[in-house]
Amino acid sequence: MKLIRLRQRTFILSLLSLSVIAPLIFLGRREFLEDLYRVTYQTDTLKLNSVEQIREGAGELEEPNQVVYKQKDVVSTINYSSIKNNDSEESRIAALEINGVNHDERQDQDAQKEDLSSIHEDTNVHAVPHKTSKENIKVTNRPSGRIADGHHILNSPSNEGKSQKVEEIKDQILMAKVYLKFAPPSSNSRLKRLELQMKEMERAVEGATRDLDLSRSVLQKMRHMEASLSSVGRAFSDCSMVAKLQAVKHKTEEQVRFQRRQATYLVQLAVRTAPKGFHCLSMRLTAEYFALRPEERKLPNENMIHHPELYHYAVFSDNVLACAVVVNSTVSTAKEPEKLVFHIVTNSLYLPAISMWFLINSPGKATVHIQNIDNFEWLSKYNPFGKINNGDPGYTSELNYLLFYLPDIFPALNKIVIFDHDVVVQQDLSGLWNANMKENVIGAVGTCQEGKTPFHRIDTFINFSDPLIGESFDVNTCTWAFGMNLFDLQQWRRHNLTAAYHKYLQMGSKKPLWNWNFRRLPLGWLTFYNKTELLDRRWHILGLGHNSGVDRNEIEQAAVIHFDGIRKPWLDIAMGRYKSYWTKFLDFDHPFLQQCNLQA
Repeated sequence: MKLIRLRQRTFILSLLSLSVIAPLIFLGRREFLEDLYRVTYQTDTLKLNSVEQIREGAGELEEPNQVVYKQKDVVSTINYSSIKNNDSEESRIAALEINGVNHDERQDQDAQKEDLSSIHEDTNVHAVPHKTSKENIKVTNRPSGRIADGHHILNSPSNEGKSQKVEEIKDQILMAKVYLKFAPPSSNSRLKRLELQMKEMERAVEGATRDLDLSRSVLQKMRHMEASLSSVGRAFSDCSMVAKLQAVKHKTEEQVRFQRRQATYLVQLAVRTAPKGFHCLSMRLTAEYFALRPEERKLPNENMIHHPELYHYAVFSDNVLACAVVVNSTVSTAKEPEKLVFHIVTNSLYLPAISMWFLINSPGKATVHIQNIDNFEWLSKYNPFGKINNGDPGYTSELNYLLFYLPDIFPALNKIVIFDHDVVVQQDLSGLWNANMKENVIGAVGTCQEGKTPFHRIDTFINFSDPLIGESFDVNTCTWAFGMNLFDLQQWRRHNLTAAYHKYLQMGSKKPLWNWNFRRLPLGWLTFYNKTELLDRRWHILGLGHNSGVDRNEIEQAAVIHFDGIRKPWLDIAMGRYKSYWTKFLDFDHPFLQQCNLQA
């Protein structure tokens, strides 16, 4: 009996020895050790209980009911590094999976669910380089649930949306184009090879947006192209290449500067030049006006224009349709339109056209009064406009500076609201006339609120380094907006602010106290310094002529919206998202608008 047991033990020992020596002979020591290490490692990581299975098994060893990673089931993800770092090492494996051989499918899925968290937490632990079989291997990427072919990259969940390799390939293509531009491919065999590789890479990367879109063969070509770029770079003189790059850079910068100057010129030309349809409309209206008899040229309700108890609004403009929108929008939203009086001041060239427009397009119960600036004989004694040295008529037009002579233009009035011609009224303004001005001269919406658009500091417009300015004004004074302003003309006369305006105008003509491109803003802030009552922002919303991000809710709630900026609503460069706020107050089916091809 003892002899039998001894023989059995000897036989078992012989089998164990054979199981250890045979793999070393047939598979090679290195591969066997790798398999042994991997199986042992995975057994420990996934908490396999192989010892208990060996004890319980009576025959051959069974595979544990867990995930075992086999070499033929492994697909490694090769991560070719950035060209900038000149690192061509392979990255660690990002995902490992198997096909679950000899196991019940449900048990295998349960095991995968149990180990999912550990794979997410220990991705780098599994990143052991392995040799990959050449055959196509179907591999399940467990974290994302995707099935990927063995010829494609499998990335971990954290790399799903990355495009690092795509960007690197594009950089390689750009660098290749630079080399090929400076040295024709016919001059060098390296360049010929680089040109072919570049074309291949262009085709390979076309349409790719993520690294997952790239095949393994593309990454292999990427390494070859990197080597070619390095070889070509060594073949050329660094000094000559730098000189050529500097020449290209200088030429490109010159082209950019030219394009910017041209774009600026075209934009300014578009701003200064009225559309062709506007000229047509003015000509048609002017012809119709002079075809009338003198008594037919008078607007109705002229006896209402000097009544101080009515709501008086003034617009200084030479734009027919802009004046029409201001009047139409104000009348359409007014609770008592019969109390509205509009004073439109223009020049002799546009007086007939504007007059004719309101003769054939009555504003209903409201009153329209049109004046000619050339009839203001008292204005000539001031001569305030000759000192403004700017070739742009938008800056030198007398209409822009009439605001500083309101008591002289309207001697019978006590209060008046001044509109810029690029505003639209959306609500009844009768409440504005009841605002408490606190003995101030002007009511305006502030433009100095932090975090609000626009935000203006007064020292960005006015030179506070000058002693005359620095000693007389506070740099922290709040700025305010032109465009919709309520004026108390009685307080104006009491403080004699027209004289103050002339003083600052003369100062600005002698010293560079401000940039004249800001038009009347600096003069207004100085003239009405400490005489301004800030209104609620909802009375006047700015920015529709230059800011595409004005809050739509603020626009809808505003009493007056202002298309300040160069992108006026009647120009082709107007912002489309805001234009309808202006065009809805015009009837584009009007015969004159149709004849002049004016459309919304």
